[in-house]
Amino acid sequence: MKNVTTYQNKKVLVLGLAKSGTSAAQLLKKLGAFVTVNDAKPFDENPAAQALVSEGIRVIAGSNPVSLLDEDFALVVKNPGIPYSNPLVKAALAHEIPVISEVELAAQVNDAMLIGVTGTNGKTTVTTMITNMLNEGRTTGQAKYAGNIGVPATEVVQEVGPDDVLVTELSSFMLAGIDTLHPHIAVITNMYTAHIDWHGSREAYVAAKMRITMNQTKDDFLIMNWDLPEQHELAKQSAAQIIKVSRQGAADTDAYVEDGQLMWRDEAIMAVADINVPGEQNVENALAALAAAKVAGQGNAAIAQVLTHFAGVRHRLQYVLEHDGRKFYNDSKATDIEATQMALRGFKQPVVLLAGGLDRGFKFDRLAPDLKEHVKAIVLFGETKTLLADAAKEAGISQIEFADDAVAAVPVAYKLSEPGDIVLLSPANASWDQFPSFEVRGDKFIQAVEQLTGQKEE
Repeated sequence: MKNVTTYQNKKVLVLGLAKSGTSAAQLLKKLGAFVTVNDAKPFDENPAAQALVSEGIRVIAGSNPVSLLDEDFALVVKNPGIPYSNPLVKAALAHEIPVISEVELAAQVNDAMLIGVTGTNGKTTVTTMITNMLNEGRTTGQAKYAGNIGVPATEVVQEVGPDDVLVTELSSFMLAGIDTLHPHIAVITNMYTAHIDWHGSREAYVAAKMRITMNQTKDDFLIMNWDLPEQHELAKQSAAQIIKVSRQGAADTDAYVEDGQLMWRDEAIMAVADINVPGEQNVENALAALAAAKVAGQGNAAIAQVLTHFAGVRHRLQYVLEHDGRKFYNDSKATDIEATQMALRGFKQPVVLLAGGLDRGFKFDRLAPDLKEHVKAIVLFGETKTLLADAAKEAGISQIEFADDAVAAVPVAYKLSEPGDIVLLSPANASWDQFPSFEVRGDKFIQAVEQLTGQKEE
């Protein structure tokens, strides 16, 4: 970690706790700042706030009073989930107090090579693949992941130095709050429509994603999915060298599929069939990851070794177990239509699908063709269950059942399945109508599968 004196004896407000807020507050204290943490959750119900107080950090909990800004703060470090419409954030900006995200604070003290990964889908898988690839056979330093993957960047950045690599998963919420963050290698896995409720428009969402490259120069690299025409235009916004990846055989690309092989600039890396996780989306993820690894100097054998043994990431098309000829998969991270489409396309076997969740105001007509081709029966729950039922009827699915939630859907789905079928949780919706996060939804699904089968996840 760099020795930074920027915040010494400066008043800094950390807005919002959770893991990233806690870690940011602790790092700022190490940097000599006078830290105040503000969290909306009442202090008596807030173990994270209580722990920080025991470390000597000031905490104001229970509300977000705008009057806090009377204390002349030099900086606000905002939890990425807090929108810019928050009154305290708006007031800070009106007072010309800089408002940054936790990853920006981490970037300011980072002393390792930085790789940044963003996109609508596949971020966590690509981040993990890159980290594993760069650690394969490594003799000096280490690659470590952080960010939206669930590990605060301000925590990991304290452990890395010039011989290491920091691979950060960057959400649009995080990127909206950066200033100096400068990845040497940036990856945009894809870009669909998401988080419009937070950003206000798709244009604002895309603009936030593109901030990943705003500080890059001609000496840096931006990896983009060349199967998406929009990416061709967005690439013009970057000063970095564009590395193009294509699963569908787009012309003049760097990482691509040819004759069943993963290719890098005319070199065959390995057979597509040997990738250890199913689905077209994981071919795209593998191409993005191998492109980053190659640019970083990794060899073909190390890349192939990782991809042939990669077991997937929890809640991302995660294989759970097999029982009575049925295979159960947890794809709780599929919080949009495109993710569920890609999951379904990864299976040749008949699928019993569990889906539904938060109603964000759109219909599911686009999902109907994939339902028709891959799904034999469907179990629906949450706010969108009737909308999904309409799409299932359009697809000609005759077995449509309803359940209270993803947990109650498990025994219903099992009864609809037969040996040889896939039982797949891939909700195509966010979880917040019934669960606090997609992780909790996925964990509860796995527990229900274990209870039903009497087995443990593999």
